[in-house]
Amino acid sequence: MSILALFGFVVFIYSVVIHEVSHGFAAQALGDDTARVMGRLSLNPFKHIDLFGSIILPLLLFLIPGNPFVFGYAKPVPYEPRNLRDQKYGPIKVALAGPAANLVLALAFGLTLRFFPDSLPVGLMPQLFSMIVAINLVLAVFNLFPVPPLDGHWVLVTLLPQRYHAFKTFLYKYSVFLFVLFIIFVYPLIFPVIPWLFRLITGVSF
Repeated sequence: MSILALFGFVVFIYSVVIHEVSHGFAAQALGDDTARVMGRLSLNPFKHIDLFGSIILPLLLFLIPGNPFVFGYAKPVPYEPRNLRDQKYGPIKVALAGPAANLVLALAFGLTLRFFPDSLPVGLMPQLFSMIVAINLVLAVFNLFPVPPLDGHWVLVTLLPQRYHAFKTFLYKYSVFLFVLFIIFVYPLIFPVIPWLFRLITGVSF
């Protein structure tokens, strides 16, 4: 494995961890301490890593030559929606905290790369910053789609009127099947938005 690939793997792990911890902090800010009580408000990756989803799956995808698609997941940070002060929109706020954290990381490193490139040490540093931006954009965009277990599905099920309860049941009952369909047929169609966002933020091509 090259140095860049190894660095990308480490960045992916910590980006996923920050994503999950952000859910926990959002829930805590809204009144639920479940994540803190269970010790999940930590950047220690070992508290969040899922053996297959956080290590094996993304590592295999990283090692496929020319593969632009990397996916993985951590153990979800637990929270109790009934404890949230905002019962109506609280679940949406908690769900969107993860993608928002990834977007903030992408903006921080991307704008540094765009406006302060001379401040970066020579060598691999611009490539490393680019990798951080790309990985976090993938995580942010990917998780916004309304398919369980992605964060975007909380927006959908929270905003749907009660009369669509049957649809919500269908969504959860066939979530694995719908998720696979999303990966195979939908995600390749929306992937081009990631290079566009990357170029918009950094000023350079993906």
